[in-house]
Amino acid sequence: MAAEASGAASELVQVVSLLAAGVIAVPLFKRLGLGSVLGYLLAGLAIGPFGLRLFTDAHAILHVAELGVVMFLFIIGLEMEPSRLWGMRRAIFGLGLAQVGACIAALTGVGLALGFSLPVAFVAGTGFVLTSTAIVMQLLEERGALSTPKGQRIVAILLLEDLAIVPLLAAVALLAPGGAETSGWDRVIAIAIALASLAALVAAGRWLLNPLFRLLAAAKAREVMTAAALLVVLGSALAMQLGGLSMAMGAFLAGVLLSESSFRHQLEADIEPFRGILLGLFFLGVGMSLDLTVIAASWGLILASVAAYMTVKSLVIYAVARSLRASHAEGLERAALMAQGGEFAFVLYAAAAHAGLIDTTTNAVLTATVILSMALTPLMVIAFDRLGPKAVPSLDGVEAPEDLVGSALIVGFGRFGQIASQPLLSRGCSVSIIDSNPENIRLAEGFGFKVYYGDGARLDILRAAGAATARAILICIDEPETARRIAEIAKAEFPLVPVLARARDREHAIALIEAGVAYQIRETLASALSLGERALLTVGADPEAADDIMAEVRRRDAERLDLETVGGLHAGLDLIHGNAAAPAHRAG
Repeated sequence: MAAEASGAASELVQVVSLLAAGVIAVPLFKRLGLGSVLGYLLAGLAIGPFGLRLFTDAHAILHVAELGVVMFLFIIGLEMEPSRLWGMRRAIFGLGLAQVGACIAALTGVGLALGFSLPVAFVAGTGFVLTSTAIVMQLLEERGALSTPKGQRIVAILLLEDLAIVPLLAAVALLAPGGAETSGWDRVIAIAIALASLAALVAAGRWLLNPLFRLLAAAKAREVMTAAALLVVLGSALAMQLGGLSMAMGAFLAGVLLSESSFRHQLEADIEPFRGILLGLFFLGVGMSLDLTVIAASWGLILASVAAYMTVKSLVIYAVARSLRASHAEGLERAALMAQGGEFAFVLYAAAAHAGLIDTTTNAVLTATVILSMALTPLMVIAFDRLGPKAVPSLDGVEAPEDLVGSALIVGFGRFGQIASQPLLSRGCSVSIIDSNPENIRLAEGFGFKVYYGDGARLDILRAAGAATARAILICIDEPETARRIAEIAKAEFPLVPVLARARDREHAIALIEAGVAYQIRETLASALSLGERALLTVGADPEAADDIMAEVRRRDAERLDLETVGGLHAGLDLIHGNAAAPAHRAG
């Protein structure tokens, strides 16, 4: 009985240590600007076999934590509607094949240069080609780049690499001692099983999943819906694994099949907590797997391998990106994000070791090389962000302003600027519009707006856009410092033109007032007060009483804002000392 209690306590200590490692390390590393992935990796190293030794079998944790990668790809699949995925086919099979093929050839050459035989060099190189989907997806998500065109191109390459694991495992079986003796019929059967698994999954997704979820929703059992969501993810992953394909590919395909389902958002909400915890556990497991004894015994070879593989892979990725017309900045960013090996390398190396193609020591060296490259990736991305070139927006189809004349000049044409322009346009006023985001310009053109490219913080751009002859300048951008700078330039150069501006918050509103803005409005103020007024009426306040209360709230807010500005503070002091002049009212 005591032994059982001791064992349970030991397991609880491990669970607590895993949670504590993530809770302590991730916020700390994100605060230092190093990202969550590196925090998880170093936390895993700290509590693993070569740190505090709270865990001795990192591979057991990795085996479970791989489900985090599976669930992550399922959620990515939910965002990929079949029509959207079909639209990416050229990127997947064009860009993806180009990068994977070029990297396999180059990295096999690196293996030969490091002294491996041709079969071992091929396995080592192809394993390193398979980028870490978990790390790259996490970094793209943290950078807010997952849904951007450049992010989607990286996703397309990762999908192709997931598909590539199947022929690469077949190549390992062929290269292994006795592999050539495998009959062609066996290979045909393996391919047929894989295709049948794919077909079965597609059929289930098309005709079974929606009726299943409708039935469960009618039962109104929330916990059963959550169980069904997990069943879909893990069942599709298992089906693909039994068919000889990757679990991640099965989960991704299941997500795509459910992307147009009316239960899509429910599924995402149910899976998200499991995904986050298990993906963090995966990175912790990778950190624990870093075998310091192997590194100590073969540190020269491992460091040379890491440097050679990452350098050559980066150069090839950049060359492929540039040859396919990506910008210099995008090519460098893609190289920084994808220079590492990934989790599928462990699968490939384990299969090669099982088949007798590589020995135990070589497997350990290659695994350590991949893990070190994964740990270095967040640092490479940080270095790119700080030292790399800033992306230059494409100006294809975008015009610069020149000698424009309008009764109003709008700077910034996002959602706020678009709404602010509507009353002016409805009255027939002539409006000149500039924006520094080419995507906003192209989107606006689709709705019939003529928007010119230009940075409103430049005096020459403001002149060309007609600021000198405008009857009003509207600053509608959402960057507080840039908005303040535009206001200062406009008031200094065009003092007779009223400047109206959007403020993010009270501090920003005060800065704009001090810059000379005639009228500013905090973007949340009007909507929040409107909601508050509706709440008063909802809880039973009389409409006239509600009007009086809201008027008083607005008056107090305006007075506080006046007193918080430099000029308003002076006026407030005048009132205190009995001067007759009242503080000027400023809206906001």
